[in-house]
Amino acid sequence: MDLRYLRRRVTNVFNLGMAVLTTLLGLFWLFWILYTTARYGYHSLGLRLFTQDTPPPGAPGGLRNAFVGSLIMIGVGIVVGTPIGVLAGTYLAEFAGRKRIGEIVRFFNDILLSAPSIVLGLFVYSVVVTTMGNFSGLAGGLALAIVLLPVVVRTTDEMLRLVPSTMREAAMALGSPYWRVVLQVTYRAARSGILTGVLLGVARISGETAPLLFTALNDQFWSTNLARPMANVPVTIFQFAMSPYSGWQHLAWAGALVATLAVLGLSIFSRFLIRQRNN
Repeated sequence: MDLRYLRRRVTNVFNLGMAVLTTLLGLFWLFWILYTTARYGYHSLGLRLFTQDTPPPGAPGGLRNAFVGSLIMIGVGIVVGTPIGVLAGTYLAEFAGRKRIGEIVRFFNDILLSAPSIVLGLFVYSVVVTTMGNFSGLAGGLALAIVLLPVVVRTTDEMLRLVPSTMREAAMALGSPYWRVVLQVTYRAARSGILTGVLLGVARISGETAPLLFTALNDQFWSTNLARPMANVPVTIFQFAMSPYSGWQHLAWAGALVATLAVLGLSIFSRFLIRQRNN
């Protein structure tokens, strides 16, 4: 047998084996984390978890105020970040193209996409919290919007650029102005991809803790006032998990399990939309 051929075969088998091994190693830690979260969290699952507020030490309770607070701030993040992200992505894909300004904006968007969330939280703290004079749910929502924004910009840009130019040309040949082509042709062709990007962004901000520590902080009581500190799941999990009280620790595990299942559900739904689009 040719030695060069044998060497290529050995190299190929070795590289393939290492790729499979590292994949299995990553999946092992992933499933271990999921198993541990489910093992310690399912005991506290129940109606009380969603109908009662966070309790004082030693008392029964749930995470209703934290769930509602997180939903409110995520909603603020979606309302603020999604339109800006979609419009910015539309500008990059439809108008900037490969111009220098487009490449510069994409470069800075990628930097923002990879920036540590704690830095974004500190930015909102210095701009919003210090101006208002207190922590607030509004500041938390704005911090989540900044985390969401680059995800939506990147996804919108890529999805719109995947739309064939022949579709735009056909619509313009019929006399449609370019703004109508964008609204009724390219958006319609890329809507599932854009929605998938938004859902992936929501899945990301659902578990962000660092930005909320500097913006919304936390509140043990029921509150929907965006101008005041607001309870949220990530910070509540952090505080309860670090506490010496077993009741709080059990609630932290239950909150972590619910948050994990919510993110998993969003990710599966996003993959389903991608598959539907490809079909």
